[in-house]
Amino acid sequence: MTSKITGFIVAFALLAASWHAHAVPAFNRQTGQNCVACHAGGQYPDLTPYGRLFKLTGYTIGERALPLAAMAVVSANKTRSTTSPDPNFDAAANFPKDGNLIFQTASVFLAGKVASNVGLFAQFTYNNYDAQNGTDSAWMGHGVSDNFDLRYADRFISPERDLIIGATMNNNPGVQDPWNSIPAWGYNTVPGSTGPAATPIIAGGLAQNVAGLGGYLFWNRTVYAELTGYRTANGFWSFLSQGFTTTRGDMQKVKGANPYWRFALTHDWGAHSAMVGTYGMNVNVYPDPTNESGPTSRYRDAAIDAQYQYILDPHSLTVTATYAREKVDYADSLAGQPHPLDPDGTLGLPLTNSSDSLRMFRAKATYAYHARYGGSLSYVDVSGSTNAALQTSAYDPTNPGVLLDGSQGVLGSLAGNPGTRAWTGEIFWTPVQNIRTGLQYTAFSKFNGGSSNYDGFGRNAKDNDTVFFYVWLAY
Repeated sequence: MTSKITGFIVAFALLAASWHAHAVPAFNRQTGQNCVACHAGGQYPDLTPYGRLFKLTGYTIGERALPLAAMAVVSANKTRSTTSPDPNFDAAANFPKDGNLIFQTASVFLAGKVASNVGLFAQFTYNNYDAQNGTDSAWMGHGVSDNFDLRYADRFISPERDLIIGATMNNNPGVQDPWNSIPAWGYNTVPGSTGPAATPIIAGGLAQNVAGLGGYLFWNRTVYAELTGYRTANGFWSFLSQGFTTTRGDMQKVKGANPYWRFALTHDWGAHSAMVGTYGMNVNVYPDPTNESGPTSRYRDAAIDAQYQYILDPHSLTVTATYAREKVDYADSLAGQPHPLDPDGTLGLPLTNSSDSLRMFRAKATYAYHARYGGSLSYVDVSGSTNAALQTSAYDPTNPGVLLDGSQGVLGSLAGNPGTRAWTGEIFWTPVQNIRTGLQYTAFSKFNGGSSNYDGFGRNAKDNDTVFFYVWLAY
């Protein structure tokens, strides 16, 4: 059951998602500008007003240059506890690379000006530790299509107006957005083994699974409006979802065209800029991606967001926040089904819900000094309705205090609730613009619906606290 509603039960992205948002040196070569021109304090992914203008005008500012770039990440993470109070459960198996320094991931980019009004950002990513094989548990690498954004844009300027109109073709709802408050770009999450059990589908649940075509306008550098429709990235569009398959369990399929909208008001004055906006999406997802027929689960996501920025050398500050609410009505094949640990109904465990609600709040503040040193602090709070489909651990009703066979530890949930709260602090150093190193610490006060014994094996939320160290290189 749980595997069939991955649109709702979207685990926080691991390293790949955390590193989508970095700058592309190809853009530096094209514009002749240093990283600080487009990124606040030279820190990625936070765009400056100029960086937002560069993106909205289709990545076309400057002269055509070598459109290739690459990046790589070396990292290590250490989880507070990789053991379980239950001696019969091997919790360490959930943290196979914990405490090791590894070459984690690498990306190549094709990015820059294609023609006078056409520009491109395309990324292909290789994850060195993608999965373990079933024979000897050896790690296997895997390459996938990553963020893609092809744009056409034109700008009309007169004494009375400044109007940018554009079109986008992309594969991740929100990746086309010029602000950093939308989840596609705005929030680094610790790339360890743990994260909230559920986030709204708009927060990465369809990334690299869909193909979108849309249009936008930006009027007098004040009003931004966009409407984009998304369909499954298969057939002709499969180049946007290379490496994602139903057999791997990381490919979802949607029915028809599904609308995504965005509206924002923004203002720049002196060293300051501010934005307040809204975004959302309605999408119909097939419960079984191998069967594109029959009813779908309907997701309705709506969100508000805001951003404030102060940039005056040597200081840079970016503060973002977003609140998203999701309502999902499940297809009949998912609604009212037996509990995951009670498939024949003999234990009398609750049936799964016909609908659910989910709420997510995220906020982040990033400060940089002289575009070299700085830090960030972010917060996430996920809450929502309790659903038996999320309860992957349960006590045996005939044996009080004993978990049912098949209960999942560490990442499991005894409450069947997505409630998760965490703070992430980071310090970073950028000795040169092509190298960045940082240290993060994530502290959980709630995880998978509980602060203590959330999995039924005696594991507490704080056991998932994680230290993460990284070195990022780009050329």
